[in-house]
Amino acid sequence: MAMAATSAAALQAIGTPFLSGSRSSRALLAAGKASAAVTGQRRLVITAALPPKKSWLPGVKAGGSLVDPEWLDGSLPGDYGFDPLGLGKDPAFLKWYREAELIHGRWAMTAVVGIFVGQAWSGIPWFEAGADPGAIAPFSFGSLLGTQLLLMGWVESKRWVDFFNPESQSVEWATPWSKTAENFANATGEQGYPGGKFFDPLGLAGTLKNGVYVVDEEKLDRLKVAEIKHARLAMVAMLIFYFEAGQGKTPLGALGL
Repeated sequence: MAMAATSAAALQAIGTPFLSGSRSSRALLAAGKASAAVTGQRRLVITAALPPKKSWLPGVKAGGSLVDPEWLDGSLPGDYGFDPLGLGKDPAFLKWYREAELIHGRWAMTAVVGIFVGQAWSGIPWFEAGADPGAIAPFSFGSLLGTQLLLMGWVESKRWVDFFNPESQSVEWATPWSKTAENFANATGEQGYPGGKFFDPLGLAGTLKNGVYVVDEEKLDRLKVAEIKHARLAMVAMLIFYFEAGQGKTPLGALGL
């Protein structure tokens, strides 16, 4: 505002007969008026700054790639810049490692619950359960082996193919229990988070509207961070369970239960 007022006053002074008599002064007057018009059309633009990048060592400001690697920009859920070996420098590798972290973390969370519940139910340590026929009753070893090799192998092979060719496995012949392939397709559009009424039956990250799964982005983002945190904790817990098993101990035994 002050700049515009000053420009207007200067233009009034230039517009006096004493100064505006010559051709050059009239040209200067016209240029000044154009500048004032442009100044009057300026708009104040306010942009919101991005939130600060989270770090796994928040108290350390320096450190280069060890503390703040440039290839981790904070866009991944649970990204705190931890990649001391530089495994994610290649974007293709980074995508694969995130997929692997998700799958291993989900298996680890399932295993931790199974180890506690299984031992509390049967009293048999988890690392001895496979050698006890009663622990897997009424199933036989052959049936469990077939389940592992055939069913899980089939599912994992489809997941592998879908990773390199997204949505290629959402076909009707692969989902005989579903009337349409859309019911089994990736509802969120993001790798590793299928969603939909089959993978989100409780509607934690979305709702069904007229039979169509609608994603709630805010809830989904919050659940992604919670999941990856619990997944990492479960993987660390499984590593501890392995060390305990090497000493003949169980998680419940180590807790004195």
